[in-house]
Amino acid sequence: MRGITKGPEPPSLTAHHERSHSDFANYQQKDELRNALVEEQRGLCCYCMDGIKADGRDMKIEHWRCRARYPDRELDYRNLLGACRGNEGQPARFQHCDTRKADSDLEWNPADPAHCIESRIRYGARGEIRSSDPTFDGQLDEVLNLNLPVLKNNRKLVIKEVLDWWDNMRSRYEGRALRQRMERQRAKYDAGVAQLTPYCQVAIWLLDQKLDGGEAPG
Repeated sequence: MRGITKGPEPPSLTAHHERSHSDFANYQQKDELRNALVEEQRGLCCYCMDGIKADGRDMKIEHWRCRARYPDRELDYRNLLGACRGNEGQPARFQHCDTRKADSDLEWNPADPAHCIESRIRYGARGEIRSSDPTFDGQLDEVLNLNLPVLKNNRKLVIKEVLDWWDNMRSRYEGRALRQRMERQRAKYDAGVAQLTPYCQVAIWLLDQKLDGGEAPG
């Protein structure tokens, strides 16, 4: 999971707030909203970090606090995120992200800077995602189903890619020269303002662990 920096809300959403009897259901400019969410998330699902496009067939507009129990937040842009379809239409055990979450609550919001989401997440050698917060750790499994085998495998492939790169660099460089290459490699996963590679935060996390000398897979 990756921290999301919220930008200004779309003008159409601002205008909708000012209308009488406005709610999410009668907000007509959802394409503009999808574009804004995908742009600020740089093309990644807010939860699993797979790629999403600003298209109603490819993504969902997620309410971090659900509409059913938090109606006062249904038009709050800070509460709105872009999520993948999460195997919509399949049995619940195969669903993930917002499709699995439905009206459940989450402890932490990836778009709230005060929640420091990236500091609460770690990854294992088999691609599992975990948290040191016991409540949130359970929610990663039970609410978001982010340890679904296909998602674990996708993250595992990224971990392998980074570890293979790391082994190659470590055999050729050491000291400051190795660190400089690690820093440049990290920057490649988070460069510019364009869309990011799916699951890039896994690579960033792993390289940060190596740079900090902490525990990391491999």
